[in-house]
Amino acid sequence: MPSPVPAAVTPHALDLALLVLRVAVGGVFVAHGVNHIVGGGKIAGTARWFESLGMRPGWLHAWTASLTEAGAGALLVVGLLTPLAAAGVVGVMAVAWVTNHLKNGFFIFRPGEGWEYVMVLTVAGLALADLGPGAWSLDRLAGLTGLWGWTGLVIAAVAGFGGAALLLATSWRPGSGSS
Repeated sequence: MPSPVPAAVTPHALDLALLVLRVAVGGVFVAHGVNHIVGGGKIAGTARWFESLGMRPGWLHAWTASLTEAGAGALLVVGLLTPLAAAGVVGVMAVAWVTNHLKNGFFIFRPGEGWEYVMVLTVAGLALADLGPGAWSLDRLAGLTGLWGWTGLVIAAVAGFGGAALLLATSWRPGSGSS
Protein backbone atom coordinates (compact mmCIF):
# COMPACT_ATOMS: atom_id res chain seq x y z
CA MET A 1 0.00 0.00 0.00
CA PRO A 2 1.50 3.38 -0.95
CA SER A 3 2.27 5.93 1.75
CA PRO A 4 -0.53 8.45 2.34
CA VAL A 5 2.13 11.17 2.71
CA PRO A 6 3.08 12.80 -0.60
CA ALA A 7 6.70 12.22 -1.63
CA ALA A 8 7.28 16.00 -1.60
CA VAL A 9 6.73 16.03 2.17
CA THR A 10 10.23 15.28 3.35
CA PRO A 11 11.05 14.89 7.04
CA HIS A 12 12.64 18.35 6.99
CA ALA A 13 9.53 19.87 5.38
CA LEU A 14 7.33 18.32 8.07
CA ASP A 15 9.68 19.49 10.84
CA LEU A 16 9.65 23.01 9.40
CA ALA A 17 5.84 23.02 9.16
CA LEU A 18 5.54 21.86 12.78
CA LEU A 19 8.03 24.50 13.92
CA VAL A 20 6.09 27.22 12.10
CA LEU A 21 2.80 26.03 13.61
CA ARG A 22 4.27 25.75 17.11
CA VAL A 23 5.83 29.21 16.96
CA ALA A 24 2.66 30.78 15.54
CA VAL A 25 0.26 29.26 18.08
CA GLY A 26 2.73 29.54 20.94
CA GLY A 27 3.59 33.13 20.06
CA VAL A 28 -0.09 34.11 20.00
CA PHE A 29 -0.56 32.51 23.41
CA VAL A 30 2.49 34.16 24.96
CA ALA A 31 1.34 37.53 23.59
CA HIS A 32 -2.18 37.11 24.96
CA GLY A 33 -0.98 35.95 28.37
CA VAL A 34 1.48 38.82 28.74
CA ASN A 35 -1.07 41.33 27.44
CA HIS A 36 -3.62 40.19 30.02
CA ILE A 37 -1.06 40.85 32.75
CA VAL A 38 0.62 44.11 31.66
CA GLY A 39 -1.36 45.51 28.73
CA GLY A 40 -4.34 47.85 28.73
CA GLY A 41 -6.11 47.45 32.05
CA LYS A 42 -3.39 45.11 33.32
CA ILE A 43 -4.34 42.09 35.42
CA ALA A 44 -6.92 44.11 37.37
CA GLY A 45 -8.74 44.93 34.13
CA THR A 46 -8.55 41.31 33.02
CA ALA A 47 -9.99 40.28 36.39
CA ARG A 48 -12.90 42.74 35.98
CA TRP A 49 -13.55 41.36 32.48
CA PHE A 50 -13.55 37.78 33.79
CA GLU A 51 -15.98 38.82 36.53
CA SER A 52 -18.25 40.36 33.86
CA LEU A 53 -18.25 36.97 32.08
CA GLY A 54 -19.36 35.27 35.30
CA MET A 55 -15.99 33.77 36.24
CA ARG A 56 -15.67 33.96 40.04
CA PRO A 57 -13.38 35.09 41.54
CA GLY A 58 -12.19 37.17 38.60
CA TRP A 59 -8.68 37.79 39.94
CA LEU A 60 -8.00 34.06 40.27
CA HIS A 61 -9.21 33.27 36.76
CA ALA A 62 -7.37 36.22 35.27
CA TRP A 63 -4.09 34.96 36.72
CA THR A 64 -4.85 31.33 35.89
CA ALA A 65 -5.72 32.05 32.26
CA SER A 66 -2.88 34.54 31.76
CA LEU A 67 -0.19 32.29 33.22
CA THR A 68 -1.56 29.27 31.36
CA GLU A 69 -1.48 31.21 28.09
CA ALA A 70 2.05 32.49 28.64
CA GLY A 71 3.38 29.16 29.93
CA ALA A 72 1.69 26.91 27.37
CA GLY A 73 2.71 29.31 24.61
CA ALA A 74 6.36 29.31 25.70
CA LEU A 75 6.39 25.51 25.92
CA LEU A 76 4.95 25.26 22.39
CA VAL A 77 7.50 27.69 20.97
CA VAL A 78 10.38 25.53 22.20
CA GLY A 79 8.55 22.23 21.72
CA LEU A 80 8.74 21.02 25.30
CA LEU A 81 6.07 18.81 26.91
CA THR A 82 4.04 19.43 23.79
CA PRO A 83 0.86 17.50 24.78
CA LEU A 84 0.67 19.38 28.10
CA ALA A 85 1.25 22.70 26.35
CA ALA A 86 -1.44 21.75 23.86
CA ALA A 87 -3.75 20.89 26.78
CA GLY A 88 -3.23 24.46 28.03
CA VAL A 89 -4.27 25.79 24.62
CA VAL A 90 -7.30 23.50 24.46
CA GLY A 91 -8.39 24.29 28.02
CA VAL A 92 -8.10 28.06 27.76
CA MET A 93 -9.81 28.10 24.38
CA ALA A 94 -12.62 25.79 25.54
CA VAL A 95 -13.37 28.13 28.46
CA ALA A 96 -13.23 31.18 26.16
CA TRP A 97 -15.46 29.42 23.67
CA VAL A 98 -18.16 28.70 26.26
CA THR A 99 -17.99 31.86 28.37
CA ASN A 100 -17.55 34.51 25.71
CA HIS A 101 -17.68 33.42 22.07
CA LEU A 102 -20.29 30.68 21.57
CA LYS A 103 -23.31 32.96 21.87
CA ASN A 104 -21.94 35.33 19.21
CA GLY A 105 -22.06 32.97 16.23
CA PHE A 106 -19.21 31.76 14.05
CA PHE A 107 -17.49 34.86 12.68
CA ILE A 108 -14.98 36.79 14.80
CA PHE A 109 -16.07 40.12 13.26
CA ARG A 110 -19.61 39.78 14.65
CA PRO A 111 -20.49 41.90 17.68
CA GLY A 112 -19.06 40.24 20.78
CA GLU A 113 -16.64 38.16 18.65
CA GLY A 114 -17.68 34.79 17.27
CA TRP A 115 -16.00 31.47 17.90
CA GLU A 116 -14.01 30.88 14.68
CA TYR A 117 -10.74 32.08 16.24
CA VAL A 118 -10.98 29.94 19.36
CA MET A 119 -12.01 26.94 17.25
CA VAL A 120 -8.90 27.27 15.06
CA LEU A 121 -6.59 27.55 18.08
CA THR A 122 -8.29 24.58 19.78
CA VAL A 123 -7.89 22.41 16.69
CA ALA A 124 -4.27 23.57 16.23
CA GLY A 125 -3.55 22.55 19.83
CA LEU A 126 -5.06 19.11 19.26
CA ALA A 127 -3.18 18.71 15.98
CA LEU A 128 0.15 19.58 17.62
CA ALA A 129 -0.52 17.12 20.44
CA ASP A 130 -1.19 14.40 17.87
CA LEU A 131 1.58 15.21 15.38
CA GLY A 132 4.17 16.15 17.98
CA PRO A 133 6.60 19.05 17.87
CA GLY A 134 8.87 17.70 15.14
CA ALA A 135 12.60 17.06 15.27
CA TRP A 136 13.45 20.70 15.95
CA SER A 137 12.18 20.66 19.52
CA LEU A 138 13.28 20.20 23.11
CA ASP A 139 10.97 17.15 23.34
CA ARG A 140 13.03 15.42 20.65
CA LEU A 141 16.29 16.55 22.22
CA ALA A 142 15.18 15.19 25.61
CA GLY A 143 14.04 11.89 24.10
CA LEU A 144 10.36 12.47 24.86
CA THR A 145 9.31 10.91 21.57
CA GLY A 146 6.50 8.74 22.91
CA LEU A 147 4.33 11.67 23.95
CA TRP A 148 2.52 12.21 20.66
CA GLY A 149 0.20 10.31 18.38
CA TRP A 150 -2.81 8.90 20.20
CA THR A 151 -1.07 9.37 23.55
CA GLY A 152 -0.51 13.09 22.98
CA LEU A 153 -3.99 13.59 21.57
CA VAL A 154 -5.59 11.89 24.58
CA ILE A 155 -3.44 13.88 27.02
CA ALA A 156 -4.36 17.20 25.36
CA ALA A 157 -8.05 16.38 24.98
CA VAL A 158 -8.61 14.91 28.45
CA ALA A 159 -6.50 17.48 30.33
CA GLY A 160 -7.66 20.41 28.19
CA PHE A 161 -11.39 19.70 27.90
CA GLY A 162 -11.51 18.03 31.32
CA GLY A 163 -9.81 20.96 33.01
CA ALA A 164 -12.09 23.41 31.21
CA ALA A 165 -15.20 21.44 32.22
CA LEU A 166 -14.07 21.31 35.85
CA LEU A 167 -13.27 25.02 35.89
CA LEU A 168 -16.62 25.93 34.31
CA ALA A 169 -18.56 23.65 36.66
CA THR A 170 -16.95 25.12 39.76
CA SER A 171 -16.45 28.77 38.86
CA TRP A 172 -18.65 29.97 36.00
CA ARG A 173 -21.89 31.63 36.98
CA PRO A 174 -23.37 33.04 33.75
CA GLY A 175 -25.52 36.06 34.27
CA SER A 176 -23.82 36.87 37.58
CA GLY A 177 -21.30 39.26 36.02
CA SER A 178 -21.55 43.02 36.21
CA SER A 179 -22.20 43.59 32.51
